[in-house]
Amino acid sequence: MKAVLLIAGKYFVPSGKLNMIHVISLLSIGVVAVVTMALVIGMAFFNGMDDLIRSLFNSFDPQIKVQPAQGKTFLYTQDLHKKIAGTPGVAFITDVIEDNCVVMYANQSDVVKIKGVAANFAEQGRIDTFIVEGSYKLKDGEKNYALLGRGVASTLSASVKNAFTPLTLYYPNKSKFQNLSSASAFNIVTVQPGGVFAIEKQYDDHYVIVPIAVAQQLMNYTNQRSYLEIKVKDGYDIENIKDQLSDVTGEDFLILNSEEQHETLLRSLHIEKIIVNLMLTFVLAVSSVGIFFCLSMLVIQKRNNIAVLFSFGSSRPFIRNVFLTEGALISFTGAFIGMGLGVLLCYLQQRYGLISIGTETSLVDAYPVRLKISDLLITFFSVICITFLASIRPALAASNVQIKEHL
Repeated sequence: MKAVLLIAGKYFVPSGKLNMIHVISLLSIGVVAVVTMALVIGMAFFNGMDDLIRSLFNSFDPQIKVQPAQGKTFLYTQDLHKKIAGTPGVAFITDVIEDNCVVMYANQSDVVKIKGVAANFAEQGRIDTFIVEGSYKLKDGEKNYALLGRGVASTLSASVKNAFTPLTLYYPNKSKFQNLSSASAFNIVTVQPGGVFAIEKQYDDHYVIVPIAVAQQLMNYTNQRSYLEIKVKDGYDIENIKDQLSDVTGEDFLILNSEEQHETLLRSLHIEKIIVNLMLTFVLAVSSVGIFFCLSMLVIQKRNNIAVLFSFGSSRPFIRNVFLTEGALISFTGAFIGMGLGVLLCYLQQRYGLISIGTETSLVDAYPVRLKISDLLITFFSVICITFLASIRPALAASNVQIKEHL
């Protein structure tokens, strides 16, 4: 083995001036390093985006959501409340009414999602840290307030400092079948803007949060609810509680954890990560042709040396292993350089934010990245396997060199 490494190392490190084979070898190392670096950074970027999306969703959505299996609403009875509240690990329950409605402010209007929440919604501890204007306030004495997404506030030109202009909410009065141009065809409720939150565009552009009493009045609801938000006590496993709630509520309800509430989006992000990695791996496979040509030219150049080694009693597996080791040196060198650069750039991005998002409305200044050991191992072994395959054919050709023709 030492002899194999010695000879392969001699071929790998040029002893004199660079020739074409050494130039191709260096280019192959560079290509492997660049593609490996791109794989490391790409995986870290998608991991960072996954973490960011999950954190943003968790800021607005509950740990566990209980919603009807069919229809928009369900009857929230005392019996159902006791069953859910009696489940070990359930900290508290926030009942919610949610539906689309028209909102007007001064001369501006927009179609939004009204989210009416129970008084204990503040205990969920999710929205209050994302208030960018005004304050977290839904009720002050007898006066009701609304929290507007930043996009909604911008569309309506709403100001939390203007105490004289309220939001006017319009919702169809389903008990009266009249012309929609008639004012009596709508339930109308007014509420004062209290604060503006900024979480993510999906929420900021569509949601207005109000006390549940306002939503009940607007939609003529009594015990109807759209869904329940469950907060889990510290130290309890969410999946176990989810399974227990499924048993308690039966088939009439869907019990969703945070991932299941956005399953399609998270799956799409995962598929994008796989596709990008496959594309970069394909680029690596194409670029490994350089290693193939480098070793093939090296075999042609060193045929006389190979014949001498055969004459000294070297076996064909020995010669084959010399050139396989030469290919491994090229691929390992490129892989280590690429992984080192990739990890370094990811560290600098995490610490210093080298590449910023560049928008004032973004909640993070720089693109998020997160390295995972499993991704690094997958990248490393993928690079080694692909480049190793490119070395097999030249190594076999070297082991088949004829002594008589080259001595």
